Amino acid sequence: MGKRHEQLHLGAFIYYAGHHHAGWRHPDSGVEGMFDVKFYRELAQTAERGKLDMIFFADLLYATNVGQAVAGMLEPITLLSALSAATEKIGLTATVSTTYNEPFNVARKFSSLDHISGGRAGWNIVTSQLDIEAHNYGRPEHPEHGLRYEMAREFVDVVTRLWDSWEDGALVLDRQANQFADEAKVKPVDYSGQWYSTKGPLNVPRSPQGYPVLIQAGSSEPGKDFAASTGEVIFTAQQSLESAKAFYESVNNKLGDYGRERGSLKIMPGLSPVLGATEEEAKQRFQELQKLIPESAIVGFLSAFLSFDISGYSLDEQLPDIPDPVEASNGMKSRVQLIMDLARKEQLSMRDLGRRILGARGHLQFVGTPEQLADLIQLWFEEYGCDGFNIMAPVLPGGLDDFVNLVVPILQKRGLFRKDYTGNTLREHLGLVRPSEHHFRKAHLVGQEQA
Repeated sequence: MGKRHEQLHLGAFIYYAGHHHAGWRHPDSGVEGMFDVKFYRELAQTAERGKLDMIFFADLLYATNVGQAVAGMLEPITLLSALSAATEKIGLTATVSTTYNEPFNVARKFSSLDHISGGRAGWNIVTSQLDIEAHNYGRPEHPEHGLRYEMAREFVDVVTRLWDSWEDGALVLDRQANQFADEAKVKPVDYSGQWYSTKGPLNVPRSPQGYPVLIQAGSSEPGKDFAASTGEVIFTAQQSLESAKAFYESVNNKLGDYGRERGSLKIMPGLSPVLGATEEEAKQRFQELQKLIPESAIVGFLSAFLSFDISGYSLDEQLPDIPDPVEASNGMKSRVQLIMDLARKEQLSMRDLGRRILGARGHLQFVGTPEQLADLIQLWFEEYGCDGFNIMAPVLPGGLDDFVNLVVPILQKRGLFRKDYTGNTLREHLGLVRPSEHHFRKAHLVGQEQA
């Protein structure tokens, strides 16, 4: 592969008052505004000032351990609709689970957001993680990992059929002729599948982007295959350039199975930076954050993720021999694998392992100067470890301010990142085509033929 001529992509992943587990406890965090739209409006406007492609919101369908850990979050589609009125260009993306929603509702909400924002909506497709979410929806347990992806494929198929139920140009709006829409261009869906059914058509016309941008978060084999068939952006956790390059090549190789070209799926790992004017200052800031993580959080996190109670062990020891936690997990199998790989490769104590993961939730942690961070971003991009990054500030709002004020100008000066938006939609920011009707259904058919 030769020198890259395109520019990298950047998102701002907004999560509580920062991605560090104890970031909310930091005196500079804005945790007091976590349920106030003003807090998020300022973050969105900061990201737009930095010309970032998008802001990205997670969604968790539960609240737990509220006494000692930050918990609860505003419903993201509602929040992004409000933020669309306070911004003009930046993409507005949100996580919505396929496991605990209905396709018609999701299709309608994202199409509405795309209309409201003028074509800036993106859907992060997830299958949820925990039994506690199932309990909140009246179900005894969470569906099995592989089954969730099978259901998700059908869910997305139904959603895109609903988006396709209105063709471009269906709206006529001819007062004199008494014709609101061309009925030949508005068709029922009449879908009946294994898990979902809907009659349609959707009650929202085809939106500015055709489909909101489809994002997938996951690094397991079913996740990668799902992303290759359907996704346009994949959000992943990678701890090294070596693993990132292998992941990048693996996903891009899968695109051909679905008749898709390399580059039609943007790969954006998470990156959590702690910045300082000097390395020493950055390290000091990072250690201040790490000291805020209580031991109980490490025990609870590792026990839950590894499906093994470590409360009877010293945190200064390495992980004991335990049954295969990847096999036992019905949650984020790729994240469990990442934890085990870290523990074995670096022979970390459980304390250090827990702090490493809780510091950036399993994503790449960077501690250093803005110039050094720009070097890392450039290296990963030019070595085809990614197409860009989702920036996960450990403490908000200051961490995002620092990235936009100190790092983005360096990337712009090096010609790696835009100095201004050249388009108006999220698809234009990401260099993605506007899909024709039945766009991903055609990809699925190619995949079936290949199989």
